[in-house]
Amino acid sequence: MNPEVNVIAGKERSRGQAGAGVGNVWLRTPRGNKGEPPLTRERIVQAAVALLDEEGMDRLTMRHLAERLQAGATTLYWHVATKDDVIDLAVDAIFGETSLPDQRAENPRDDIVILANTWRQAMLRHPWAATLPARQRPLMGPNFLAWMEFLQSALMRAGLTGKRLNAATWALYNHVMGATATQSSLQLSAEEARLGQEYLASRREQYPTVAANNYISDVDWDTSFTVGLELLLDGIEAQTRS
Repeated sequence: MNPEVNVIAGKERSRGQAGAGVGNVWLRTPRGNKGEPPLTRERIVQAAVALLDEEGMDRLTMRHLAERLQAGATTLYWHVATKDDVIDLAVDAIFGETSLPDQRAENPRDDIVILANTWRQAMLRHPWAATLPARQRPLMGPNFLAWMEFLQSALMRAGLTGKRLNAATWALYNHVMGATATQSSLQLSAEEARLGQEYLASRREQYPTVAANNYISDVDWDTSFTVGLELLLDGIEAQTRS
């Protein structure tokens, strides 16, 4: 076996060493520089985000990322143990691109709307992040946690606590991530939309409501997101009055 490949395989097997047994990158102490060319976690994350933006998730491998950094794969593994680590770090970097408001709005609903729309724009700038499959562990990066603190503090000011607070948090999370994932991945041509609508029209007796409401051809993503958010927030406000 090629010596470098052997070393890389060994790195993947040694997750139980030097704290690597902890599955979440944010719960492990970052390693310092190895005394080799100046490769830092920050450079790795910047390169990973750029690679993902330009080439997509399928092209992200540790070897390809190392090539982009003009570094050896073993040097890369000194800083990040796995591809999952790279993805976690890259996703958190996205949440650090935009600063949260310094001051809270008088009406917490206004803060939630600002956060949700800013979050959506961040995901649309990096569509690979919006379409990631459900993660096996929660995001715990400092930027993401700052956003969650902003969101949950607004929900608490709106009158939610305990299970209602967490349920509202996940409802809003799923609205943002689901809406952006759909917008990023569902790309129908005008011809496909026309044919889909004709198909539904020909089966109007079976699906009268769906056929009458432009289910296939409605791609006004901005309005759908805004109206959906308003419906969620109206429901949340109703819960705080109950």
